[in-house]
Amino acid sequence: MTVAPLPRASRRGLSREAADLIREAILAGRFPPAAQLREVELAAWLGVSRGSVREGLALLEREGLVHSVWHRGTTVIDVTAQDVEEVYGLRAALDRLAATGAQQNATADQLAELDTLVDAMSREIGGEASGTRLLALDIAFHDRIYDAANNRRLVDAWHAVRSQVHLFQLRRITLGYEHYRARVVDEHRELVALLRSDDRETLARRAEEHVDSARRGLLTGLRPAP
Repeated sequence: MTVAPLPRASRRGLSREAADLIREAILAGRFPPAAQLREVELAAWLGVSRGSVREGLALLEREGLVHSVWHRGTTVIDVTAQDVEEVYGLRAALDRLAATGAQQNATADQLAELDTLVDAMSREIGGEASGTRLLALDIAFHDRIYDAANNRRLVDAWHAVRSQVHLFQLRRITLGYEHYRARVVDEHRELVALLRSDDRETLARRAEEHVDSARRGLLTGLRPAP
């Protein structure tokens, strides 16, 4: 069988690196929701070509983290009530599957790693707590649960919304840090305890309630004061 030649692979190392660095800056709060992302400025900042930046932004758009409009440029996605309902509704279903899968498949070392992350959250709160550092531990905790579930397609689905979840949680912290700070350790410690139990029904319910608590907290902050 004769096969037509395939097109040559393009070198995408710089564009992926640009995407990683821009994503990191967005999730560190340097570019808030709805902020304009200008190719010329980003290229100078990163020391790469505008083409690499443009390709990197296209990768972030596929993640749902930025939005491009012809002749109007690229912006970090805004956080609207509809966005929150859609993203957190999907996340609740995914987290439920991840938690019950991890309950069945997690190793002792993976559960111990979750304990370590919760302890790190507690120390962060006990010191001069940084919302961005606390959130990074929170996201890492859920990454480990998805890994422990041992379901590659579920992990792929999580990564499809992970950046949006991270950005929305960052917005939640900005609008109501004390609400987040007061709950983050206890809720995650309870999830680890349930992962070690045989109570699948309670774990599934609490995994969804954990997400719903975040959804309600963010929506409350987004609503204008009466």
